[in-house]
Amino acid sequence: MKPNTQQLNDLTVQVRRDILRMVHAVNSGHPGGSLGCAEFLVSLYQSIMDRKDGWDMDGKDEDIFILSNGHISPVFYSVLARSGYFPVSELATFRLLNSRLQGHPTTHEGLPGVRVASGSLGQGMSVAVGAAQTKKLNKDNHIVYTLHGDGELQEGQNWEAIMYAAAYKVDNLIATVDLNGKQIDGPTDEVLPMGSIGAKFAAFGWEVVEIAQGNNIDAILTGMADAKAKAFNGKPVVVLLHTEMGNGVDFMMHTHAWHGKAPNDAQLESALTQNAETLGDY
Repeated sequence: MKPNTQQLNDLTVQVRRDILRMVHAVNSGHPGGSLGCAEFLVSLYQSIMDRKDGWDMDGKDEDIFILSNGHISPVFYSVLARSGYFPVSELATFRLLNSRLQGHPTTHEGLPGVRVASGSLGQGMSVAVGAAQTKKLNKDNHIVYTLHGDGELQEGQNWEAIMYAAAYKVDNLIATVDLNGKQIDGPTDEVLPMGSIGAKFAAFGWEVVEIAQGNNIDAILTGMADAKAKAFNGKPVVVLLHTEMGNGVDFMMHTHAWHGKAPNDAQLESALTQNAETLGDY
């Protein structure tokens, strides 16, 4: 049985606590985008994707997920652990020497749930297109999901893959763009304005779904159901997910300053107070 909205919200609070504790413990990592995508990844793994029990790298006969903006590894690791891929206690090894939980996800450590290394930005779309085509060749009628940063779309390789996916009707691909309007150096519109991302995808031949409340569980579930309904219809699908960087922690929101900065002791305590414990920390 899939969890209800309250259960998803409770888990999101726990994931936020995990993120904050992980980056604080090593004074390193990327909390801003991780917090902004917590509701989405919780919803994806707990309710939206068709997942098998157990783990194998091939991902046959199930939906799979490719994280392209790999710097938000804290939220990815937390959701994987809280979804049963590896012990929650392992989150305490984040960014430590010889840990499987490196700052950017990698594959040679064999961490369950991680299908591709994603440190360099802009490559996840190409990987996802290849994975989706593989499923088609294997007559595997499942979906490949991806997540990308909006600033990441400034990388040109994305647009080659976006053009290719439409040309070859890779319609079992649902790519989500985290539209928080911020990147490490400031607002995306100041660093390198991209105009209307939705119009660009539409011009490239994609179906476009917009989720205006990207930090609202119900809005995410509704929007992703719409995206799934548009899949397998001759076009790849993009979801424009409007989120707030640092969501759930008042002093981290509405600024790019927490893109890649860890909270100090007092800031951690304030942030955890804003996110009351639900499931128990690791």
